[in-house]
Amino acid sequence: MKEPISITAIGSISPLGKTSEETWANYLQDNHFFEQKAFGEDMEWAASLSKDSKQEIEKLKNSDNKYKSLDDSVLFALYASRDAIAKAGWKTGDDFGINIGSSRGATALFEKYHQDFLENNRTATLSSPTTTLGNISSWVAHDLKSKGPEISHSITCSTALHAVLNGVAWLRSGMADKFLVGGSEAPLTPFTIAQMKALKIYSQYKTENGSKGNEGFPSRALDFNKERSTMILGEGASVICLEKGVNEKTLAIIEGVGYATEPLRHNISISTDAECFQSSMKMALGEINPDEVDAIVMHAPGTIKGDISEFKAIEKVFCNKLPFLTTNKWKVGHTFGASGALSIELAVLMLQHQQVIKVPFVADSSAPSKLRRVLVNAVGFGGNAVSILLSHNV
Repeated sequence: MKEPISITAIGSISPLGKTSEETWANYLQDNHFFEQKAFGEDMEWAASLSKDSKQEIEKLKNSDNKYKSLDDSVLFALYASRDAIAKAGWKTGDDFGINIGSSRGATALFEKYHQDFLENNRTATLSSPTTTLGNISSWVAHDLKSKGPEISHSITCSTALHAVLNGVAWLRSGMADKFLVGGSEAPLTPFTIAQMKALKIYSQYKTENGSKGNEGFPSRALDFNKERSTMILGEGASVICLEKGVNEKTLAIIEGVGYATEPLRHNISISTDAECFQSSMKMALGEINPDEVDAIVMHAPGTIKGDISEFKAIEKVFCNKLPFLTTNKWKVGHTFGASGALSIELAVLMLQHQQVIKVPFVADSSAPSKLRRVLVNAVGFGGNAVSILLSHNV
């Protein structure tokens, strides 16, 4: 990339916490954030916001009468966006663009309105405007009184990293100086969980006595020897402030971006050696020697095929020297469209603290003595891969 793009702030709310300090402290612990919850008639694993975080979201919801009708996916994004621009020193009313996407959007509201329709053959007045995909960026723009473009999209699980691509493109084109990008997801609903179970990829982890308990690790993301898929859903949002050039608030520099798709062989899967990831990682690296990448935050959703295909792609691109590999999905689950931005947050925190986050049940790989460059991967159904190369601002 010719012109450096800076990440000057990140705001997030997830099972890990609602502040950067809380999030990092929880990354340093070897525990997961999954609990058994009732979804319809079944008890399933899920990673929810903490009680404190839920209270903050409820407070936000009740702060404006118009916000009471909004889905959690919008409220999560509002909370994270306020935090991000405050850290970056942006002011409400400033001229900045917004691109915050979501894989599934207003899941809880959509299911509620559809159930009402089935029971009463009619629906509420706000059923359409509060469930459209453009709902998130529009409400964030309203809340922050921004004057720039508002963009929303869904590219399934790579949605947030595609938002980063869009922000970089706008900044490099000269059409904007600042862009707010990221993803938000609130997928913990009975119908959404049922869809993942129908794909036979949801974690059915049980304790030794046969019951589903809270011991061990229900998601084995990054375990390449697992015998069954162990994906679990989580909720949350992560929003990133992008600016042209480098300044005193720069947390990390976006050195390269890569993207690729591959021919659809199946509705949900990618090739056995993730050709799309090979292409996206090579594009993000550009002229940089693969040996200069110190760590990769993998997409690694916890499925057998998803984890191993990405690993095979990494082996092909980084054949001489494999970087340190990590992920956060063993801890907070798969947050769909928000997952890529949460992975960027993890990468930036590791660069800031010069410390990698290890997956406790994975055999130790040698941690780099210094973190200069971290690559972040995400991919969605059908092979929509994105790779973002971050470097430490020294």
